[in-house]
Amino acid sequence: LAAEAARDDFHARFDAVERVYRYRIADRRAPLTFDAGLVWRTPFAIDADAMHEAAQVLIGRHDFTTFRDAQCQADSPVKSVDFISVERISRDAGSEIHVMVRARSFLHRQVRSFTGSLVEVGRGKWEAKDLRAALEAKDRAACGPVAPPDGLYLVEVRYP
Repeated sequence: LAAEAARDDFHARFDAVERVYRYRIADRRAPLTFDAGLVWRTPFAIDADAMHEAAQVLIGRHDFTTFRDAQCQADSPVKSVDFISVERISRDAGSEIHVMVRARSFLHRQVRSFTGSLVEVGRGKWEAKDLRAALEAKDRAACGPVAPPDGLYLVEVRYP
């Protein structure tokens, strides 16, 4: 809705100072209709509050090797996550769970890896201590299943 001239040396990716991602999850047995391909549908109930509580261990500066895809080209797995929340949102056709993550930069598939591991918490298969152990392992094998691309949205990029 707005535009302005940028410096000749401006780079949309490398000049960003913050990015915000949203991941949408529908925990229902019925197949999706209008949101098919736009939301990750899980056929089991998820505890969003347990996910939110566990997610707080991911805030701060950490070595996120566990949540880093093998194809990642970042120089270092050390990143800072500024904010993460998990919340159940009421919608016209029921409810969804939204995972919101804010950081300066991310590793390849980091948000999807976070989300898949957090869903393990929401299903009751993991506890917060298991997510912490996965983070501290610094080993990709400790990651939970990676969430599918359906449901991942880049919602904001901030520049200086």
